[in-house]
Amino acid sequence: MKAITKKRTKAFFIDLAVSTAVTAGVECLLRKKVKKEAIHALLTPTLVMWTLEYAQLRKTGQTIGYKQLGLTLEGEHGAKLTRRQLIKRMAYRDTVSSFSYLGNRQAFEKNEGKQLPHDFYAGTIVKEV
Repeated sequence: MKAITKKRTKAFFIDLAVSTAVTAGVECLLRKKVKKEAIHALLTPTLVMWTLEYAQLRKTGQTIGYKQLGLTLEGEHGAKLTRRQLIKRMAYRDTVSSFSYLGNRQAFEKNEGKQLPHDFYAGTIVKEV
């Protein structure tokens, strides 16, 4: 595993911890209004994580985890991130990317760990600041 991939993994876990804390608060508010447990188990955590990630990346190109570990997300050629890129990246990462890893672990990282399959698909690249 490349050094930047290790940083990306640590950043993801930091973002996951933040998202989990926010999700707990949101669930407390929604419990009284929404009685279906499936929504609290599946939909709420995903929506909270995607919303937090989208807002942070759209505004600064960094999530809390990326900022802590000195990483930034950019368009492949240094262009500003678009809404479409961010949504494609998150959706691909949380669905198809897992199968890519299981199918071919050695080819999962590209460009020294700066691009994983979801980055390649969305046209983004992670750089160290």
